[in-house]
Amino acid sequence: MTQLGQYPAPAHVIAHLSDTHFLAEGRPLYGAVDVESNLARALAHLERSGVRPEALLFTGDLADLAEPDAYARLRAMVEPVAERLGAQVIWVMGNHDERAAFASLLHGETETDAPQDRVHWLGGLRVISFDTTVPGYHHGEITDAQLEWLAAELATSAPEGTLLAVHHPPIPVTVDIMATLELERQDRLAAVLAGSDVRGILGGHLHYATHSLFAGIPVSVAAATCYTLDPMADADRLLSGVEGGQSINLVHVLADRVVHTIVPVSETREVTGWPASARARVDALTPEQRREVLSSKHSTFTMADGATSEASTPIPE
Repeated sequence: MTQLGQYPAPAHVIAHLSDTHFLAEGRPLYGAVDVESNLARALAHLERSGVRPEALLFTGDLADLAEPDAYARLRAMVEPVAERLGAQVIWVMGNHDERAAFASLLHGETETDAPQDRVHWLGGLRVISFDTTVPGYHHGEITDAQLEWLAAELATSAPEGTLLAVHHPPIPVTVDIMATLELERQDRLAAVLAGSDVRGILGGHLHYATHSLFAGIPVSVAAATCYTLDPMADADRLLSGVEGGQSINLVHVLADRVVHTIVPVSETREVTGWPASARARVDALTPEQRREVLSSKHSTFTMADGATSEASTPIPE
Protein backbone atom coordinates (compact mmCIF):
# COMPACT_ATOMS: atom_id res chain seq x y z
CA MET A 1 0.00 0.00 0.00
CA THR A 2 1.25 3.46 -0.90
CA GLN A 3 2.73 5.51 1.95
CA LEU A 4 0.63 8.67 2.02
CA GLY A 5 2.27 10.72 4.75
CA GLN A 6 5.75 11.53 5.99
CA TYR A 7 5.98 8.61 8.39
CA PRO A 8 6.40 4.91 7.59
CA ALA A 9 3.99 2.23 8.76
CA PRO A 10 4.41 1.36 12.45
CA ALA A 11 6.68 -1.51 13.37
CA HIS A 12 4.16 -2.70 15.99
CA VAL A 13 0.50 -2.14 16.81
CA ILE A 14 -1.01 -2.96 20.21
CA ALA A 15 -4.64 -2.70 21.33
CA HIS A 16 -4.58 -1.31 24.87
CA LEU A 17 -7.71 -2.09 26.92
CA SER A 18 -8.32 -1.67 30.62
CA ASP A 19 -10.63 -2.22 33.56
CA THR A 20 -13.06 -4.83 32.26
CA HIS A 21 -14.33 -5.63 35.80
CA PHE A 22 -16.01 -8.94 34.90
CA LEU A 23 -18.27 -10.66 37.45
CA ALA A 24 -19.20 -14.33 37.77
CA GLU A 25 -22.23 -15.57 35.86
CA GLY A 26 -22.22 -12.41 33.76
CA ARG A 27 -23.74 -10.32 36.56
CA PRO A 28 -24.03 -6.59 35.77
CA LEU A 29 -21.61 -4.36 37.65
CA TYR A 30 -23.39 -2.35 40.35
CA GLY A 31 -26.52 -4.03 39.04
CA ALA A 32 -26.50 -1.58 36.14
CA VAL A 33 -23.52 -2.01 33.78
CA ASP A 34 -23.35 -4.91 31.32
CA VAL A 35 -19.56 -5.15 31.33
CA GLU A 36 -19.52 -8.19 29.06
CA SER A 37 -21.53 -6.48 26.34
CA ASN A 38 -19.29 -3.43 26.59
CA LEU A 39 -16.13 -5.47 26.09
CA ALA A 40 -17.75 -7.55 23.35
CA ARG A 41 -18.62 -4.32 21.53
CA ALA A 42 -15.02 -3.11 21.80
CA LEU A 43 -13.60 -6.39 20.51
CA ALA A 44 -16.14 -6.55 17.67
CA HIS A 45 -15.20 -3.01 16.67
CA LEU A 46 -11.55 -4.04 16.60
CA GLU A 47 -12.27 -7.12 14.48
CA ARG A 48 -14.35 -5.16 11.98
CA SER A 49 -11.53 -2.70 11.46
CA GLY A 50 -8.51 -3.29 9.30
CA VAL A 51 -6.27 -3.03 12.36
CA ARG A 52 -4.41 -6.22 13.17
CA PRO A 53 -2.62 -5.72 16.48
CA GLU A 54 0.20 -7.96 17.62
CA ALA A 55 -1.15 -7.92 21.16
CA LEU A 56 -4.28 -7.27 23.17
CA LEU A 57 -2.93 -5.70 26.35
CA PHE A 58 -5.23 -5.37 29.38
CA THR A 59 -3.93 -3.07 32.13
CA GLY A 60 -5.68 -4.60 35.12
CA ASP A 61 -8.93 -4.84 37.05
CA LEU A 62 -9.84 -7.75 34.85
CA ALA A 63 -12.33 -9.24 37.31
CA ASP A 64 -14.14 -7.04 39.80
CA LEU A 65 -14.08 -9.58 42.66
CA ALA A 66 -11.41 -11.99 41.34
CA GLU A 67 -14.03 -14.75 40.96
CA PRO A 68 -12.86 -17.84 39.03
CA ASP A 69 -15.91 -17.77 36.75
CA ALA A 70 -15.27 -14.11 35.94
CA TYR A 71 -11.75 -14.89 34.74
CA ALA A 72 -13.06 -17.89 32.79
CA ARG A 73 -15.68 -15.74 31.08
CA LEU A 74 -13.08 -13.08 30.25
CA ARG A 75 -10.73 -15.61 28.68
CA ALA A 76 -13.59 -17.20 26.75
CA MET A 77 -14.40 -13.83 25.19
CA VAL A 78 -10.89 -12.51 24.58
CA GLU A 79 -8.84 -15.52 23.50
CA PRO A 80 -10.87 -16.48 20.38
CA VAL A 81 -10.66 -12.88 19.17
CA ALA A 82 -6.91 -12.82 19.80
CA GLU A 83 -6.51 -16.07 17.88
CA ARG A 84 -8.46 -14.72 14.90
CA LEU A 85 -6.35 -11.55 14.94
CA GLY A 86 -3.10 -13.47 15.42
CA ALA A 87 -2.41 -11.46 18.57
CA GLN A 88 -0.85 -12.25 21.93
CA VAL A 89 -2.86 -11.55 25.07
CA ILE A 90 -1.00 -9.68 27.79
CA TRP A 91 -2.65 -9.46 31.21
CA VAL A 92 -1.62 -6.94 33.88
CA MET A 93 -2.59 -7.19 37.56
CA GLY A 94 -5.09 -4.63 38.89
CA ASN A 95 -6.17 -3.77 42.42
CA HIS A 96 -9.48 -5.63 41.96
CA ASP A 97 -7.60 -8.78 40.89
CA GLU A 98 -6.03 -11.28 43.28
CA ARG A 99 -2.56 -12.65 42.63
CA ALA A 100 -3.34 -16.33 43.27
CA ALA A 101 -6.31 -16.31 40.89
CA PHE A 102 -4.43 -14.19 38.35
CA ALA A 103 -1.51 -16.63 38.27
CA SER A 104 -3.54 -19.83 38.16
CA LEU A 105 -6.57 -18.86 36.07
CA LEU A 106 -4.90 -16.60 33.49
CA HIS A 107 -1.42 -18.11 33.29
CA GLY A 108 -1.94 -21.71 34.37
CA GLU A 109 0.67 -21.34 37.09
CA THR A 110 0.71 -22.39 40.72
CA GLU A 111 -1.29 -20.10 42.97
CA THR A 112 1.02 -17.57 44.56
CA ASP A 113 0.96 -14.34 46.50
CA ALA A 114 4.10 -13.12 44.72
CA PRO A 115 3.95 -10.02 42.49
CA GLN A 116 2.86 -10.85 38.96
CA ASP A 117 5.70 -9.40 36.91
CA ARG A 118 6.32 -10.83 33.44
CA VAL A 119 8.22 -10.06 30.24
CA HIS A 120 6.58 -10.44 26.82
CA TRP A 121 8.23 -10.05 23.42
CA LEU A 122 6.72 -8.68 20.22
CA GLY A 123 9.64 -9.29 17.92
CA GLY A 124 12.33 -6.94 19.21
CA LEU A 125 9.89 -4.91 21.32
CA ARG A 126 9.84 -5.82 25.02
CA VAL A 127 6.61 -5.39 26.96
CA ILE A 128 6.89 -5.68 30.75
CA SER A 129 3.72 -6.45 32.69
CA PHE A 130 4.52 -4.94 36.09
CA ASP A 131 2.43 -5.52 39.20
CA THR A 132 1.77 -2.33 41.19
CA THR A 133 -0.93 -3.79 43.44
CA VAL A 134 -1.01 -4.11 47.24
CA PRO A 135 -2.80 -7.19 48.63
CA GLY A 136 -5.90 -6.07 50.49
CA TYR A 137 -5.76 -2.45 49.28
CA HIS A 138 -6.67 -0.40 46.23
CA HIS A 139 -3.72 2.02 46.11
CA GLY A 140 -0.45 1.09 44.41
CA GLU A 141 3.04 0.30 45.68
CA ILE A 142 6.20 -1.39 44.38
CA THR A 143 8.47 -3.49 46.59
CA ASP A 144 12.25 -3.21 46.76
CA ALA A 145 12.53 -6.72 45.31
CA GLN A 146 10.38 -5.72 42.33
CA LEU A 147 12.50 -2.66 41.67
CA GLU A 148 15.64 -4.79 41.78
CA TRP A 149 14.07 -7.25 39.34
CA LEU A 150 13.03 -4.44 37.00
CA ALA A 151 16.46 -2.82 37.12
CA ALA A 152 18.10 -6.14 36.27
CA GLU A 153 15.73 -6.69 33.35
CA LEU A 154 16.26 -3.19 31.98
CA ALA A 155 20.05 -3.49 32.31
CA THR A 156 19.98 -5.15 28.90
CA SER A 157 18.30 -3.01 26.27
CA ALA A 158 15.76 -4.55 23.91
CA PRO A 159 16.40 -4.23 20.15
CA GLU A 160 13.30 -2.05 19.70
CA GLY A 161 12.95 -0.68 23.20
CA THR A 162 10.53 -1.42 26.03
CA LEU A 163 6.96 -0.60 26.99
CA LEU A 164 6.10 -0.79 30.70
CA ALA A 165 2.50 -1.81 31.42
CA VAL A 166 1.12 -1.10 34.89
CA HIS A 167 -2.29 -0.69 36.47
CA HIS A 168 -1.60 2.39 38.62
CA PRO A 169 -0.21 5.06 36.28
CA PRO A 170 2.62 7.19 37.74
CA ILE A 171 1.06 10.56 36.92
CA PRO A 172 -0.91 13.29 38.71
CA VAL A 173 -4.54 12.24 39.16
CA THR A 174 -6.95 14.99 38.15
CA VAL A 175 -10.08 13.46 39.72
CA ASP A 176 -9.26 14.61 43.24
CA ILE A 177 -10.61 11.75 45.37
CA MET A 178 -8.89 9.16 43.15
CA ALA A 179 -5.52 10.58 44.19
CA THR A 180 -5.89 8.61 47.44
CA LEU A 181 -5.53 5.45 45.35
CA GLU A 182 -2.50 6.47 43.29
CA LEU A 183 0.85 4.70 43.00
CA GLU A 184 2.90 5.68 46.06
CA ARG A 185 6.63 6.50 46.25
CA GLN A 186 6.89 7.04 42.53
CA ASP A 187 10.37 8.53 42.87
CA ARG A 188 11.79 5.05 43.41
CA LEU A 189 10.39 3.85 40.09
CA ALA A 190 11.66 6.98 38.36
CA ALA A 191 15.18 6.22 39.56
CA VAL A 192 15.07 2.75 38.01
CA LEU A 193 13.66 4.00 34.69
CA ALA A 194 16.19 6.83 34.33
CA GLY A 195 18.46 6.11 31.37
CA SER A 196 16.60 2.91 30.44
CA ASP A 197 15.15 1.96 27.06
CA VAL A 198 11.54 2.35 28.26
CA ARG A 199 9.76 4.27 25.50
CA GLY A 200 6.29 4.40 26.98
CA ILE A 201 4.25 3.55 30.07
CA LEU A 202 0.74 2.13 29.63
CA GLY A 203 -1.72 2.30 32.51
CA GLY A 204 -5.33 1.96 33.59
CA HIS A 205 -7.07 2.29 36.98
CA LEU A 206 -8.43 5.81 36.52
CA HIS A 207 -11.44 4.96 34.31
CA TYR A 208 -10.75 7.95 32.09
CA ALA A 209 -8.21 8.44 29.30
CA THR A 210 -5.32 10.77 30.07
CA HIS A 211 -1.69 11.40 29.17
CA SER A 212 1.39 12.79 30.90
CA LEU A 213 5.14 12.32 31.36
CA PHE A 214 6.99 10.36 34.03
CA ALA A 215 10.77 10.53 34.33
CA GLY A 216 10.70 11.99 30.82
CA ILE A 217 8.75 8.99 29.48
CA PRO A 218 5.30 9.41 27.87
CA VAL A 219 2.47 7.85 29.89
CA SER A 220 -0.82 6.84 28.28
CA VAL A 221 -3.83 5.76 30.34
CA ALA A 222 -6.67 3.85 28.69
CA ALA A 223 -10.20 4.48 29.89
CA ALA A 224 -12.21 1.51 31.11
CA THR A 225 -14.40 -0.66 28.92
CA CYS A 226 -16.83 -1.21 31.84
CA TYR A 227 -17.79 2.33 32.90
CA THR A 228 -15.94 5.62 33.06
CA LEU A 229 -15.38 8.40 35.60
CA ASP A 230 -16.49 11.88 34.63
CA PRO A 231 -13.49 14.23 35.11
CA MET A 232 -15.92 17.18 34.89
CA ALA A 233 -18.66 15.87 37.17
CA ASP A 234 -21.20 18.31 38.57
CA ALA A 235 -19.89 20.33 41.50
CA ASP A 236 -22.19 18.53 43.93
CA ARG A 237 -20.63 15.14 43.10
CA LEU A 238 -17.37 14.03 44.75
CA LEU A 239 -17.12 11.13 42.30
CA SER A 240 -19.30 10.22 39.34
CA GLY A 241 -19.05 6.93 37.48
CA VAL A 242 -21.09 6.92 34.27
CA GLU A 243 -22.28 4.45 31.66
CA GLY A 244 -20.74 6.11 28.65
CA GLY A 245 -17.49 7.30 27.16
CA GLN A 246 -15.88 3.85 27.11
CA SER A 247 -12.88 3.55 24.82
CA ILE A 248 -9.74 1.61 24.03
CA ASN A 249 -6.35 2.86 22.85
CA LEU A 250 -4.41 1.86 19.78
CA VAL A 251 -0.66 1.98 20.32
CA HIS A 252 1.42 2.44 17.16
CA VAL A 253 5.13 1.90 17.75
CA LEU A 254 7.41 3.50 15.17
CA ALA A 255 11.19 3.43 15.14
CA ASP A 256 11.49 6.84 16.79
CA ARG A 257 8.17 7.41 18.58
CA VAL A 258 5.01 5.84 20.00
CA VAL A 259 1.56 7.13 19.01
CA HIS A 260 -1.53 6.55 21.20
CA THR A 261 -4.99 6.87 19.67
CA ILE A 262 -8.22 6.85 21.68
CA VAL A 263 -11.00 4.86 20.00
CA PRO A 264 -14.58 5.22 21.37
CA VAL A 265 -16.41 1.89 21.54
CA SER A 266 -19.99 3.05 22.09
CA GLU A 267 -22.60 2.59 19.38
CA THR A 268 -22.19 5.27 16.72
CA ARG A 269 -23.83 6.36 13.49
CA GLU A 270 -21.68 7.20 10.48
CA VAL A 271 -22.57 10.59 9.04
CA THR A 272 -19.83 10.87 6.45
CA GLY A 273 -17.13 8.62 5.05
CA TRP A 274 -15.56 6.90 2.09
CA PRO A 275 -15.69 3.24 1.03
CA ALA A 276 -12.57 1.12 1.39
CA SER A 277 -12.61 0.51 -2.36
CA ALA A 278 -11.62 4.15 -2.88
CA ARG A 279 -8.13 3.46 -1.51
CA ALA A 280 -7.05 1.89 -4.80
CA ARG A 281 -7.95 5.13 -6.59
CA VAL A 282 -5.91 7.14 -4.10
CA ASP A 283 -2.92 4.82 -4.47
CA ALA A 284 -3.07 5.27 -8.23
CA LEU A 285 -2.51 9.03 -7.97
CA THR A 286 0.86 10.71 -7.99
CA PRO A 287 1.77 12.76 -4.89
CA GLU A 288 1.04 15.93 -6.87
CA GLN A 289 -2.37 14.64 -7.92
CA ARG A 290 -3.22 13.66 -4.37
CA ARG A 291 -2.37 17.19 -3.21
CA GLU A 292 -4.82 18.70 -5.72
CA VAL A 293 -7.52 16.09 -5.33
CA LEU A 294 -7.49 15.63 -1.54
CA SER A 295 -6.08 18.91 -0.19
CA SER A 296 -7.29 21.61 -2.54
CA LYS A 297 -10.38 23.44 -1.30
CA HIS A 298 -11.53 23.66 -4.90
CA SER A 299 -11.49 19.93 -5.56
CA THR A 300 -14.84 18.26 -6.18
CA PHE A 301 -13.41 14.78 -6.03
CA THR A 302 -15.64 12.24 -4.34
CA MET A 303 -14.66 8.86 -2.97
CA ALA A 304 -17.99 7.29 -3.89
CA ASP A 305 -17.77 4.13 -5.98
CA GLY A 306 -17.80 4.90 -9.68
CA ALA A 307 -17.60 8.65 -9.14
CA THR A 308 -15.43 10.91 -11.25
CA SER A 309 -13.56 14.03 -10.29
CA GLU A 310 -13.99 17.50 -11.70
CA ALA A 311 -10.73 18.63 -10.17
CA SER A 312 -8.17 20.23 -12.46
CA THR A 313 -5.87 17.24 -12.04
CA PRO A 314 -7.28 14.22 -13.85
CA ILE A 315 -7.79 10.93 -12.01
CA PRO A 316 -6.18 7.89 -13.67
CA GLU A 317 -8.75 5.31 -14.69
